Amino acid sequence: MKKYIIALFCLLLLVMQGMAMGWLPKGLVYSDVLITPHWVLVFLFLVAIFYDREHTYSAVWFGLLFGLLIDVVYTGVLGVYMVTYALVAYAIHGLNRWLHSTFIGASVLTIIGIALADTSLYIIYSFVQITDMTWADYATLRLLPTLAANMIVFVILFPLIKERLSIWSEELMNT
Repeated sequence: MKKYIIALFCLLLLVMQGMAMGWLPKGLVYSDVLITPHWVLVFLFLVAIFYDREHTYSAVWFGLLFGLLIDVVYTGVLGVYMVTYALVAYAIHGLNRWLHSTFIGASVLTIIGIALADTSLYIIYSFVQITDMTWADYATLRLLPTLAANMIVFVILFPLIKERLSIWSEELMNT
């Protein structure tokens, strides 16, 4: 039952991240700055950190599913977000062993994960010539604003989600 709630929350975040650009000021939307909302991915990091155990990979499976949905709905290249979200969720799942599951540890993992995912997407899109942005432009006009915007979402989600995911994880272990 808990996995269905996680999936529904991912779906809600998927819809909301599609509307996110409409909530930003027009001056920011029509500037050179590019912000990519990765709200589903931020939530999947929280799932990987607070819900998944060493032998469970819910965040990876949800990364595959919702990455594919993002590819279908928002991009023209199938599989890019699916593979990126799944691999980065797997990496965060593995890195979680080395950091404590605190706000600071989760923040560091989220920054690393968003940077990995967004940089991977930039490299893939550069390789298939969908983007021609230079590395310096990418870092200043897309990566840093994307990190900042998604960390705001992390700060909002963390206190709302952490305790619930931890409780569900304990219930999962006791069954």
